Amino acid sequence: MGRADERRARHRGTRRAPKPRRSGIRRLFTWKKMLGTFFGLCLLVMGAFVVLYLTVSVPDANAQAKMQSNVYKYSDGTVLARTGEVNREIVGLEEIPQPVQRTFVAAENKSFYQDAGVDIKGTARGVLNTLSGKGKQGGSTITQQYVKNYYLTQDQTVSRKLKELVISLKVDRKLSKNEILAGYINTSYYGRTAYGIQAAAQAYYGVDAAKLNVAQGAYLAALLQAPSQYDWAEATPLGKKLVTARWNYVLDNMVEQHWLDASVRAGLKFPVPHEPKVAPGMEGQTGYLVKAADEELVRQGVDKEQIDAGGWTITLNIDRKKQRELVKSVDEQLEDKIDRKKNKTDATVQAGATSVDPKTGKVLALYGGVGATEHWLSNATRQDYQPASTFKPVVLASALENGARTQDGKKIDIGTVYDGTSKRPVKGSDTPFAPENEDDHSYGPVDVQKAMSDSINSVFAQMVVDVGPAKVKQTALDLGMTDVADSFPERPAISLGTMDASTWDMAGVYATLDNHGRKVTPTILESAEHKNKLVDLPDPIGKQVIDRETADTVTHVLQGVVANGSGSAARTDAYQAAGKTGTSENNKSAWFVAYTPQLTTAVALFGEAPKGGTQVSLTGTANSGRANGGGFPARIWADYTLAALNGGSDATFDLDYRKPVREKPTPTPTPTRSTPSPSTTSPSPSRSTETPEPPTDTPSAPPTPSESPSESATQSPPVTAPVTPPDETLEPFEPFGPPGTSRGGQGRTP
Repeated sequence: MGRADERRARHRGTRRAPKPRRSGIRRLFTWKKMLGTFFGLCLLVMGAFVVLYLTVSVPDANAQAKMQSNVYKYSDGTVLARTGEVNREIVGLEEIPQPVQRTFVAAENKSFYQDAGVDIKGTARGVLNTLSGKGKQGGSTITQQYVKNYYLTQDQTVSRKLKELVISLKVDRKLSKNEILAGYINTSYYGRTAYGIQAAAQAYYGVDAAKLNVAQGAYLAALLQAPSQYDWAEATPLGKKLVTARWNYVLDNMVEQHWLDASVRAGLKFPVPHEPKVAPGMEGQTGYLVKAADEELVRQGVDKEQIDAGGWTITLNIDRKKQRELVKSVDEQLEDKIDRKKNKTDATVQAGATSVDPKTGKVLALYGGVGATEHWLSNATRQDYQPASTFKPVVLASALENGARTQDGKKIDIGTVYDGTSKRPVKGSDTPFAPENEDDHSYGPVDVQKAMSDSINSVFAQMVVDVGPAKVKQTALDLGMTDVADSFPERPAISLGTMDASTWDMAGVYATLDNHGRKVTPTILESAEHKNKLVDLPDPIGKQVIDRETADTVTHVLQGVVANGSGSAARTDAYQAAGKTGTSENNKSAWFVAYTPQLTTAVALFGEAPKGGTQVSLTGTANSGRANGGGFPARIWADYTLAALNGGSDATFDLDYRKPVREKPTPTPTPTRSTPSPSTTSPSPSRSTETPEPPTDTPSAPPTPSESPSESATQSPPVTAPVTPPDETLEPFEPFGPPGTSRGGQGRTP
């Protein structure tokens, strides 16, 4: 064989087998085809952008021309208020100190002086977030934000974002950077109805923009990220922390850009702004009502900037008559009895109230304070004071709802006996707690009804442990409370209402109890319309959050608080009522939250230093010693409720409550309720009748301890039943109500 033949033989022996054919799906996704598709899409996008660039022109400015007033109406359609003109004054960039100008660049767009006016990545991210429903996102340049403010709208739509991108490119080519920066600073929204830096400088620091210093400018620049959340006067502790961090971020960026000397930066202190001033026409309760309506619109997803831009017709659920009666009750039962000019304690008293229809959730009346122009912060919605013992019904509701048992295994109900000894250490908790009862009074063995009527701290501290603090907190959240600034720790001390809450919050909680456990979320808005577009408002009545029997049992117990306990200042035959008093530590707040079948109202007094807003004691109000929940708050509640119900009501509680089980028989005969003498009977609330001095949260004399608590008739106790075997039941009291009406549901007597 020749050499050529040998080479051919070797080649045939080493020839590779043919490759298997690719499947159909693999032939479609070759790298060449994928790369071609990618470039094709890029060309398509570029072509579409070119078309968009050629077809979208810079529109006429509309930011100021479209600003209008808002109209606010009562529930009957009569006008409550109209907002004034938009608070804006244009100033030239030359009137704004250069360091202040640069705070805005440092805050929003450090590359402003070098970029082409757009942030492609940020805009793409914003479009994707809009498509995915994530809402408003940052990332826009100063030029883009100026275009949005001055030429477009605040709508979070893909089309608006694409228009913003194109117009920004054109504006950046047409205008100088200084013109763009001036437009941005003058059209941005700063909160407090202030548009533009001149209005903002006046609103926050009471000076013209020309007089702002760099620290103040940095705050205003930081404010633009979240005007409502970062307004120092109304910010939560978290909001204050966030805006302080952003203020520092702005100044640090200025140092980085060599716009501010590091030594000067080190000496700057955070410039706390002034308290806001209420606009003309917002005097009295009007400002509080308008503010509450705006805040609820914001909670429903409407930007505050859109509200302040105007054009809204907003109808409130506020009943004009009930609103007038609530103000009159506070004036007659509190303001007429204190001297704010001569008594230092009286000068610190702040009253707040919220009244709700428990069947609809409508806020029918609201009292925010002496007047929005005198005290801008609404005492009805503020959440910086403790609700104190008005939280105890929540503890009981949680115990009943969770089927909780005492440390010795007994199921908790109205008749469960607890040790009411003052400073008794709780058992079964890793956190030591031994609360003192009011006046350090020890009661010995008491049932739950007695403990609620006399607000015995040691009993409910132990009950929280028996239920579990986490479960109690969850019940509170289900009923409508919120964890304000992490003020709601899961510890035994929550039995004393140590978290923060507003009268609005507590009115919602008690309205839910009034509504047999079906969630009631207070709402002040009946409707909100903007250019023929209605805001979709949720139903204030939600799902069943606690069992009806649980809610009705708590109502039954709270009737005893009004009939025979610390809330007796509200006792009358004109209506049935259930409620609870509360007085916080050091007497800084005093509460009465109660309800009838038709109306739920929370009333509170807060001790607030005239300057600085520091919490102070209410002790000495009207020279009357300790200001407890059974005093001024209960009298205001009773006076208002009687008037709001047109002198009374035949409506009765339809209760399906859990009948209490007697733990041990008592050898004493059945006490009967004696008819109180005129000197001890609380009169029916009346505007013309002077209400006697209210009882405190504890009785004047301690009961005699026994194996099973029983009370003498002269102490107006929860009346026990005759001697019965342990498996029979008793009613702890007979609730008051209109003569001849049925009183209660399951377990009622004819």
